[in-house]
Amino acid sequence: MITLCGVTKRYAGIAALENLTLDVPDGGIFGIIGKSGAGKSTLLRLASLLERPDEGEVLYAGERVDNLNERDLLFRRRKMGMIFQNFNLLSSRNVHDNVAYPLEIAGWPKRDIRERVSMLLDLTGIADKSRARLRELSGGQKQRVAIARALAAHPKTLFCDEATSSLDPQTTRSILDLIKELQKQLRITVILVTHQMEVIRSICGELAVLSGGRVVERGSVASVFNSPKSSAAQELLAVNGGTNAA
Repeated sequence: MITLCGVTKRYAGIAALENLTLDVPDGGIFGIIGKSGAGKSTLLRLASLLERPDEGEVLYAGERVDNLNERDLLFRRRKMGMIFQNFNLLSSRNVHDNVAYPLEIAGWPKRDIRERVSMLLDLTGIADKSRARLRELSGGQKQRVAIARALAAHPKTLFCDEATSSLDPQTTRSILDLIKELQKQLRITVILVTHQMEVIRSICGELAVLSGGRVVERGSVASVFNSPKSSAAQELLAVNGGTNAA
């Protein structure tokens, strides 16, 4: 379980998160939703140890981790995968070499890297694009490369920051289906940040609604969609087409 306990994070004196507490259980797909500026990406950066809170604590399975030294933080980060809206791939590398990159940094033997990359490209449905350059790929294919790279080092947790926001509806559906299948097959925890309620409805089991740097609602997808209690959730549902959870 990942726990953020009373965390506050400020930028230029302005609080992006303020005294926020949230537990994310192991396994399953947990959604974090809110409007722009609600603090979603900041929460993700703290949970994934890319940044430290100004106040409060971040705990993994009850152990505080935000106060670790840089070496131990790096070790923890290697057990996580990250995918982003804009892919964050290396244009100078082909598909195979993008996926191989984190394994090279971790010092894997070349033979093991080849085997691992081949397996991941097959798993994500892009084995035929192994030697392709990024400019030859569609947006959905690039995101599949990013997912394969994020899974390269056997992470326990996969963080998704608006991973489908730049994709068309059909491609979004295929990427969400892929994430859902990978979560089941690999038994990892997925934490998914989005502003789209339909994305939450499609694959998440539980969610937290953020507004003004705080969690204003937390529960199962069905309960929040069918009976939203916070004004933030009600507004998001209104914008995204109403309730009626699947």
